[in-house]
Amino acid sequence: MLLWQTILSGLALGALSSFHCVGMCGPIAFALPVHFLPKQQKLIGILLYNIGRVFTYALMGLLFGIAGRSVYLGGFQQWFSIVLGIMVLMILIQTSVGKNYLHIRSFDKLQQAVQDFIAARLQQQSIPGLFVLGMANGLLPCGMVYLAITGALAAGSVEGGVGFMAAYGLGTLPAMFLLSYFGMMVGISTRNMIKKAMPFVVAFMAVMLILRGMNLGIPYISPLIQNTGATAVSCH
Repeated sequence: MLLWQTILSGLALGALSSFHCVGMCGPIAFALPVHFLPKQQKLIGILLYNIGRVFTYALMGLLFGIAGRSVYLGGFQQWFSIVLGIMVLMILIQTSVGKNYLHIRSFDKLQQAVQDFIAARLQQQSIPGLFVLGMANGLLPCGMVYLAITGALAAGSVEGGVGFMAAYGLGTLPAMFLLSYFGMMVGISTRNMIKKAMPFVVAFMAVMLILRGMNLGIPYISPLIQNTGATAVSCH
């Protein structure tokens, strides 16, 4: 996939995730310590907060882009894409039935530490601190972020991983910015309807990952993947 296609995919996923973000991260957006600020400083503060989120997503894209590049160079990208799709479906099923089969204690401790850090930062009225707060918010567990990470892994390159995750963050930025500035804009019924639709979006993305790895020769859906694994070079 070309870089511009990867970026557009990230933007599209971010835009689709926006209402999910409003529902999940809305309380933090409402609690940002910016409402006491003048209009211009309030704008800057909210923008810094959201740029912090995007920055964290881009860093994730760098890490998982490196991992995906290693898989790509090893020639395993076809099976890797299928495995990623199956993993996303398994996580979706786990979430739907309300069971936590993949319980990792150290991950829970990290999650709690991030939540405590955010709670402390929300009490501080510092504009530069909003950037750090946004970075921390980007570390909170989120199903849509996990889905975006699979996209970064499947990109098969460092620049693709960074581009996909940064674009994903930018796709969520308009809704989150407006939410923080104007307050709750979307009615509860609308948010609930979108929340119910999100599992279908996730399932669609998982199926697309699986189809991508099946090498069916379908343009844009399941293109032929060339084996880029190392080949023997004869030198005489």
